[in-house]
Amino acid sequence: MTDPQPSTPSLPDDVTAPWPPVAVPGQPASSATPPADEGPNGDPEAVPASEGAQILDDLRAQIERYVAMPSEEAVTAVALWVAATHLQRAWQHAPRLAIVAPEKRCGKSRLLDVVTETVHKRLITVNASAAAILRSIDGDDPPTLLVDEADTMFATGKAAEKNEEVRGLINAGHQRGRPTLRVSGPEHDVQEFATFAMAALAGIGDLPDTIMDRAVVIRMRRRAAGEKVASFRTGRDTPALHAIRERLRSWLHPLHTQAMEMEPPMPVEDRAADTWEPLVVVADLAGGDWPALARSACRSMTDYETGQNQEGDLRTRLLVDIRSAFTAIGDPALLSTRHLLEALNADKEGPWAEYKGSDKGLTPRYLQLLLKPYGINATNRRFPGGAQARGYARAQFLDTWARYCPAPGPAAEPAQAAVEPLPDTAA
Repeated sequence: MTDPQPSTPSLPDDVTAPWPPVAVPGQPASSATPPADEGPNGDPEAVPASEGAQILDDLRAQIERYVAMPSEEAVTAVALWVAATHLQRAWQHAPRLAIVAPEKRCGKSRLLDVVTETVHKRLITVNASAAAILRSIDGDDPPTLLVDEADTMFATGKAAEKNEEVRGLINAGHQRGRPTLRVSGPEHDVQEFATFAMAALAGIGDLPDTIMDRAVVIRMRRRAAGEKVASFRTGRDTPALHAIRERLRSWLHPLHTQAMEMEPPMPVEDRAADTWEPLVVVADLAGGDWPALARSACRSMTDYETGQNQEGDLRTRLLVDIRSAFTAIGDPALLSTRHLLEALNADKEGPWAEYKGSDKGLTPRYLQLLLKPYGINATNRRFPGGAQARGYARAQFLDTWARYCPAPGPAAEPAQAAVEPLPDTAA
């Protein structure tokens, strides 16, 4: 547990990879059987690559048997995430699975029950200290961390402050090679502790933004009257789930080398691609319909969360609303601060009319403060007709819009040089 964490994905010592056949995305996997691989620890023989799709199908069926999932894409994502835990040593990033719901009785704990019985090397807790988690993570063979009632750790300011170290640990563990340092022992030696491990967290309400940004997000909902699921009994129902877990291990364990080398085409970019890549790799290894299903789920679920973030982030919402204000009057080159604020405050469904509890709505000062991180300032402008007033040039926003809230559809408009302010008038 105290060995330095490896900086790159590792190949198990007992695997001499025969490079088994791998499915081409969107095409059925080959039916050829790879050579058997049994290491000194008695690992099971490799299964045909074509059997991977059937294992994932069976796992999906078990999930749907016990849980009313919000969408087919969500079922696909959970099945692939569970399978990906069995190849953790191959990944550069360890995606989180955020199982969230607006209220109780939405099935999040039941879904976590099914996940718990099918992942690799489960480590489940309701409330644990950062120190306990650190000492439970083996850098050579990471466990799968499972946290229920995660909302109790982050729901209030006081709770979030108390568990800030846990949040930092969960964030750091998303990427390989991010160990934490601790002083321990009578000699006060500095030791490295591994943090890299896949993790699933279930709770009411959204988790902290930094966790959600590193997660495949499953938004559960309460079961409707016509939706029926089977009851779950640990003693009766876990053997079938354990059988699927062993089938996943038998299929995926010999494929570490191949998975580690793969760089699949992704429908998303940046951190979303880092988070979803292990799931897409597993889908490509399985073949059949899974490569297409994985990419469809990745695209639609990421797009949805992007929309959620835009609604929740005040500055991004402001950028979107300013773009709408320009568009509403024909995208002029200049817009005065007064007219811009009138447009923003006129939207009674937006947050600006009552911003900061003021009956005056958003003011020039607060508008300036919100835009300051983007380097956008109001300056004295000369408007058509010769009138002068403080305001903004549309060109000031083009690069920021393209980076933080790109318009759907055609490619974002390229940034242009901003209209020059009058001399010595920059705020």
